[in-house]
Amino acid sequence: MTEAILLVGGKGTRLRPLTVHTPKPMVPAAGVPFLTHQLARARAAGVEHIVLATSYLAEVFEPYFGDGSALGLHLEYVTEEEPLGTGGAIRNVASRLHSGPDDPVLIFNGDILTGLDIRALVDTHETTGADVSLHLTKVTDPRAYGLVPTDDTGRVLAFLEKPQAPEEIVTDQINAGAYVFRRSVIDTIPLGRPVSVERETFPDLLSAGAHLQGMVDSTYWLDLGTPAAFVRGSADLVLGRAPSPAVPGRCGDRLVLPTATVAADAKLSGGTVVGEGAFVAEGARVFGSTILPGAVIEPGAVITDSLIGTRARVGERSVLTGTVIGDGAIIGPDNELRDGARIWCDARIPAGAVRFSSDQ
Repeated sequence: MTEAILLVGGKGTRLRPLTVHTPKPMVPAAGVPFLTHQLARARAAGVEHIVLATSYLAEVFEPYFGDGSALGLHLEYVTEEEPLGTGGAIRNVASRLHSGPDDPVLIFNGDILTGLDIRALVDTHETTGADVSLHLTKVTDPRAYGLVPTDDTGRVLAFLEKPQAPEEIVTDQINAGAYVFRRSVIDTIPLGRPVSVERETFPDLLSAGAHLQGMVDSTYWLDLGTPAAFVRGSADLVLGRAPSPAVPGRCGDRLVLPTATVAADAKLSGGTVVGEGAFVAEGARVFGSTILPGAVIEPGAVITDSLIGTRARVGERSVLTGTVIGDGAIIGPDNELRDGARIWCDARIPAGAVRFSSDQ
């Protein structure tokens, strides 16, 4: 069976304050740590052995997942002392792999929510005899991504940096963050120093005449690197738009974890999640949002496309749109917080202190 390396060492700086106390892959999405969805999908595709390349808050992973047996997996953990980049992290864990030199090894990033057909990527790798195969996806606006043009057979021609001018956009195909490596290729990555697969490993392989194969899979794909994207991804999992066998309940408009309490006249919709021990009071309206464990939403609050951290509290009649509230923060009554606002962990905002409308 295919082995896999899962890269979960990033600091998640774009997601702060969600990642102050929690590594990005462990932030709950649709009621469970996001990493759970990735592990479950890998297992469903036939993967049995996964090595997690950890770094930031590395001590959090193993106490939660253990040896992986609860998911039908064998998990191992390797911690980087210093950040090594994608390529360096892959090379750093190679000694834990059991595969032979020509066997395929699946590699994926810990912050991508995707409906990728993993088996199809492995099959493409094996039938084409590639050294490395890449999941590519098509995006409407590729300016924020590195471009990966291919020929008519799917063979990769180049790796282009983010285009700066319209004439530099030669394809709408981008690197989607999942790869299959021939095991022996991993051993060619330099050991013990930072290496980027995008900027060093892949271009060097191309220059050396290696066969890099692209497989375009345009099913669901979302980079969860920003708070807005993370909230959307969680909602899409609940709504069934993004596939995962790990959603703890039936897909639908809302997901309320067993120990949560929601008032009878509170309205939850749009893929909202209410975590364990959380409380949503009477008259509150929550759309497309994630309420993490132990958080409290007071009467009449209106929350849209937002994430409320663990043990945080949102006061009566406060209106939050596109907002992230850090763990333990308290938003007093009658506040208005709009798109992009990030309230840090344990912060206190007094009643009516932040307004975009009058106090009437």
